[in-house]
Parts: sequence; structure tokens; C-alpha cells
Amino acid sequence: MMAIALKLSDELVEIAKPHAAAKHRSVPKQIEHWARLGKAVEDNPDMPVSFIQDTLLAVEEAKAGQTAEYQFSS
Repeated sequence: MMAIALKLSDELVEIAKPHAAAKHRSVPKQIEHWARLGKAVEDNPDMPVSFIQDTLLAVEEAKAGQTAEYQFSS
């Protein structure tokens, strides 16, 4: 992964600070999260944002090996 320096508005950085603190992220990671979520929303305009957020979480859980086989009830 390549890091690139970006100029962001002071306003965006200030808005991100409390969100970053609440989620235990750095401000740059919070803004990166918003960018990924925004891209996913634009790529899937017919899906609810909450579904997209849950899907992104599921992908990261799978990458971390946090999966379990689903047990169907009879």
C-alpha cells in the first residue's frame, strides 16, 4: 500500500476528531473509513447504508479469521 500526503480542510479534520475518538481510530483512519464507506454507497445506491456497513464489517471479520459455520435450525 502506498501512502500519499493529502491536504484536507481544517473543517473536515475537526469534524472527524470526535468520530475518530469514539471509534478508537486516528483522524486519518476515520477519514479513510468515511471514504471507503462513501465509495461503497456510491457503488451500491440501492442498498441501505446500514447493510453496506455490516457487509464491510463482515469482510474485515472474515479477513481476520473470525468466521463460524452457520447452523440452520430444524
